[in-house]
Amino acid sequence: MRQVLAVVAGVVLSLEIIAAQVATTPNFPAAVPPGTNVVRDLAYVESGDERQKLDLYLPGTSPGPYPVILWIHGGQWNRPGKESHPMFPLASSFVADGFAVASMNYRFSQQAIFPAQIHDAKAAVRWLKRNAQTYGLDANKIVAWGASSGGHLAALLGTSAGAPDLGDSDDRVSRVQAVIDFFGPTDFLQMDAHRGPDGFIHNDPSSTESRLVGGLITEHAAAVRRANPLTYVSADDPPFLIAHGDHDVSVPHHQSEILASALTNVGVSATLRTVEGAGHNDPAFRAADIRSLVLTFLRRHVVVAR
Repeated sequence: MRQVLAVVAGVVLSLEIIAAQVATTPNFPAAVPPGTNVVRDLAYVESGDERQKLDLYLPGTSPGPYPVILWIHGGQWNRPGKESHPMFPLASSFVADGFAVASMNYRFSQQAIFPAQIHDAKAAVRWLKRNAQTYGLDANKIVAWGASSGGHLAALLGTSAGAPDLGDSDDRVSRVQAVIDFFGPTDFLQMDAHRGPDGFIHNDPSSTESRLVGGLITEHAAAVRRANPLTYVSADDPPFLIAHGDHDVSVPHHQSEILASALTNVGVSATLRTVEGAGHNDPAFRAADIRSLVLTFLRRHVVVAR
């Protein structure tokens, strides 16, 4: 069902009221709660690529301004899209808790190699801040959340605010207030040294990391360093919540260990939850205890003024 709603600035938008979807686990809220107002395919880069668009999910039962979750989908930086990742229902369910969710697409590595993907993520943050009043958003309460390759981009958003080699001239315009990283890679050149016997090989020209940086990662050290969230860790980074399964054959659990350690070593609040027995994109990450962990983190670091 579609209806026209007046948004805060008086702009009339076509909004879709989405019915509740079936919960994936017992006691789990609907993926898109009833009454959610959805605005689709908003271009966050003017006259940009078709993939430089996002969807906004706005609470329909509480007044704004809403804190914002910027959801960045996984898929090896080359697929699928802003609604199709298995972790998306978890992220979008937080509309029920008064959060706006912005689910973004970004350019794939087969279209443009890194740093195009982080440029897009930073552009999406800037767009959310510029358009906060129009959509009833809180420009000072944005959390970046991603899974797998999306977790990599969320972590990089959190650590690289103001990094001139990634296109930031002012660290305030693309800075986020918190980061949630689900099993994202953080240092490409350490992945093979810590992979399990059945783990994916990353030091290979056909690996997703090599395709992201435009060549074999062991031969493109400068490009890899530029792409690693670990490179930019500093004491003024926002709080991090990191979750990773200890049976992940795609991204070794060690990738999250080294990020959490680097953050805490410089005094940044970083929590690492190891999900025992869980693999990559495991349904265990959509369980009620993980959702509770995320909600506690959001309420502590995003909803409450820091």
